[in-house]
Amino acid sequence: MPDITYRPIGTIHSPFKEAEGTPIQSSASQVQGTIEVFPEFVGGLKDLGGFSHIILLYHFHRSRKPEMVARPFMDVESRGIFSIRAPSRPNSIGFSIVRLLKIEENILYVEGLDILDGTPLLDIKPYVPKFDSVKAERIGWLEDNVSKLDAARDDGRFG
Repeated sequence: MPDITYRPIGTIHSPFKEAEGTPIQSSASQVQGTIEVFPEFVGGLKDLGGFSHIILLYHFHRSRKPEMVARPFMDVESRGIFSIRAPSRPNSIGFSIVRLLKIEENILYVEGLDILDGTPLLDIKPYVPKFDSVKAERIGWLEDNVSKLDAARDDGRFG
């Protein structure tokens, strides 16, 4: 299969300069920041301001080489990489759902960041609950650990 190449459409700016101490999920963060969309992509922001939340797809530019089994932040047991949300992944793609506060020209003001400053942005999608929220019958190993989310922070193990 041929290599796949992505080109960033912008840069995410946050107060997080290092992985250690950052929230591990956007739903557990009230941290504000900005997204700078490169000039050639500004036209794509048309009508985005009508959404309260957006999905950010980005490149984990500072994560280390992935291992197929790793210990997630909210557990003591090692798990398969595809059953956890660690930033060190085979393709280093991350996603976060953030609140869109406002848009001024090519700058998006957002809340709920769990992303390092300078992270390359790959795409933006509107969050639509009818499309993006489904009732889950089971959540695997997280069933006993999801209550730890609000207190969990990155300890630097993946970066």
